[in-house]
Amino acid sequence: MAEMGLKILDGTELRSGDLRLPITGGAVNGKRVVEMAEAEAAARLYGLSLPDYLRSGVLRRLGSGTDSFLSMEFSDDELQKKKIQEYLLALADELEDDPLVVSILDGSGLRVVLDDEDDFAMVAENVFTDLDTNDTGKLSKSKIQNVLAHMGVELGVPPFSASGDLLNNILKRHGAEGEEQLGQAQFAQLLQPILQDIADALAEKHVAVIQNIKVINGLKLKKILNEKKLLNDITGRIFHEWQESGNGAWNKETLAGLLQGKGSELGLPPYDSNEEIGFLFDQIFSNTSQEKVTGNWDREAFQDEVKTILKMLAELLEANPVFLDRES
Repeated sequence: MAEMGLKILDGTELRSGDLRLPITGGAVNGKRVVEMAEAEAAARLYGLSLPDYLRSGVLRRLGSGTDSFLSMEFSDDELQKKKIQEYLLALADELEDDPLVVSILDGSGLRVVLDDEDDFAMVAENVFTDLDTNDTGKLSKSKIQNVLAHMGVELGVPPFSASGDLLNNILKRHGAEGEEQLGQAQFAQLLQPILQDIADALAEKHVAVIQNIKVINGLKLKKILNEKKLLNDITGRIFHEWQESGNGAWNKETLAGLLQGKGSELGLPPYDSNEEIGFLFDQIFSNTSQEKVTGNWDREAFQDEVKTILKMLAELLEANPVFLDRES
């Protein structure tokens, strides 16, 4: 399997610099402003099309309902630029809290396969066998499209939905259409130059593909730690819950449970998501003195200790980001 270049998009690319793309000019509605803002974001984020949940999150941050914002009128060019910048900053905030993990396909993954005859022969044989479900030893030329989808990002082939006309144009150029039946060797002979052309095209223009991965890297937690009022509110609520728990003394299990109860708000990974998370919490609590943490602590001392633990968690997550399946 070829290794793909993974990149974490945390909004940094959206926070500075003049607009790269021209604005329409003249009176436009909010829908057009959003389109211009998304085009500007795509220009900075490898041409990515934003997921719907990100679009909705941006509008929430702007304090506008989707329908109300889209129907607004913006007649002044400078106001349009201002709104586009506001949209970009709101998107940057969304990505800071919930970064995107993308694979940058630049042709290198395919080159690894193509440059080794044995690797290519094995890949071609495997995809042919997988698609020859009737075990006839033949596949039609048109099945090349299925082969590309079957190979997927893991082997460096972008999805049709993310590549525009790239794949379709290459398939047409090589006559990979129709129902002419090909044996395995013939099929491999047709597949090889197609993959070479895809690799060359990706080397000229990279394609970014969003992975179904959630990354927790401490950025959201660091942001909270820098907002004193918000931090005091959260740690105050944790203190109140600790008092109500009636557990008397602070121990790892009690505090871990309280922090996990605020996991989404704090940007913490689920404690039971994998062994690494458990080890992460063990590292933190091994540095917390059980002797000085008793049920007699007052609110301020308790909150100070929680803040110290949160700072350690942020540092550990920054150094060792946690990657989780978004659907898990």
